[in-house]
Amino acid sequence: MRRFLALLALLAVVPARAAERPVVLELFTSQGCSSCPPADAFVTDLARERPDLLPLTFHVTSWNGLGWHDPLSLPEATARQAGDAARFDGVSFTPQLVIDGRESVVGSDREAAGRAIARARAAREKAAPAGAAPAEADPEGADRQAGPALTLRRGPDGIAVAVGAGPGEGRLILVGFDRAHRTPVRRGENAGRTLTESNVARAIRDLGSWRGAPLRLVHPAPAGEDAAILLQAPDGRILAAARLAPIS
Repeated sequence: MRRFLALLALLAVVPARAAERPVVLELFTSQGCSSCPPADAFVTDLARERPDLLPLTFHVTSWNGLGWHDPLSLPEATARQAGDAARFDGVSFTPQLVIDGRESVVGSDREAAGRAIARARAAREKAAPAGAAPAEADPEGADRQAGPALTLRRGPDGIAVAVGAGPGEGRLILVGFDRAHRTPVRRGENAGRTLTESNVARAIRDLGSWRGAPLRLVHPAPAGEDAAILLQAPDGRILAAARLAPIS
């Protein structure tokens, strides 16, 4: 019972200030992997219940020659996981959950993920001066707690990205994703199962660098029914993140 209550405490939603950005979770998974469905279910739960998180699912291609070709797999997802491996002792596996670009855990280990989420939030808050005010809605202002202010909106010419001023540098990664998929698997380790997956990446685009000055750009809408923008530091940490703002 104590262990269960501790897990609930770790995964409890922390009241978010207006400009606080979500903690980013990247699950590297495959429909060909029999260990992955519990991790997929975990991400589905988080996508439904945790507005303070931005969980994204990246289907890698590494299982495609082992009985089942994952129709949601992307070479760009495999490349992104390979880039992460260089920071995590060269280790890539499925299901792998990367938390805010800071650390990696087994994607189905809910307790380890809860602790890693708490550490990511604590590290971000520790970097902010005591009593620091959150950023204003204007993307020209910097949110010292969560990196530069970052917004993503749908415009007449595509997806509009606005990044505020702030310290450091990073690259802007645009992810187009579908909110949910249900796939009957006919072969491979998950043969006979119907898999449910959430926030499934359908496109990954590098929009270029940000070097501390305010930046605005417009990019064609990526594949997928929704989108998110990540600002990632050279060491892999997520500096800022935003989901596509709903049309008002």
